Amino acid sequence: MRSLRVLSGVLLATTMMPVVMAAVLADVEIPSDEASLQRGAQLATSVCLGCHGFKYLRFGNLQALGFSDEQFDSLRAGQDLDAALDSYTPADVARDLYGVVPPDLSLMAKAREGGPHHVYTLLTSYYTDESGVTDNHLLPGVRMPDVLGYSSAATPGERTELERQALDVVAFLSWAADPKVEQRERLGYFVLGYLVLFAALLYVLKRRIWARLG
Repeated sequence: MRSLRVLSGVLLATTMMPVVMAAVLADVEIPSDEASLQRGAQLATSVCLGCHGFKYLRFGNLQALGFSDEQFDSLRAGQDLDAALDSYTPADVARDLYGVVPPDLSLMAKAREGGPHHVYTLLTSYYTDESGVTDNHLLPGVRMPDVLGYSSAATPGERTELERQALDVVAFLSWAADPKVEQRERLGYFVLGYLVLFAALLYVLKRRIWARLG
């Protein structure tokens, strides 16, 4: 579960760094499958809400991710379906702790240049230098520690697992930024189909009218 804590610190850290050094963002495919989104939602609700909120997201929205009734009840922990995913930490307390109120995550995948690739790159850019100091290639000097433990991954297998967890987080962030995109796409296909059918009917009607006039 230690990897679950990383998102809160990561996104808080991005607001506390005055300058973002130029870096190449990881060219990875952000997953959108149900399993990744569910794992990402579990990370977000169990850990990230400790510091951050998703003010534009309601617990009822999470039902669209395909959770079973038991999983969903555990996820929302008694919260009303219409309740926003607010941070568990009051803003004034967070300001005292961090010097700044941690940002809302609802639109984080769209708000930052590079979107989810920026967050993924940040999560997987920690390293330990020759003096034993942990730093980050994307945000040198970032205050957030390497809670994910990426810099200490000893084997390719460990790094692969940590990268998968980072992908789950950014997958959920991408979905949270526009949770109804699939519904709009389905509606779009329906509307296009309706327009094609309507145009075909108009064409047939036109042919019949001109046939009578002729």
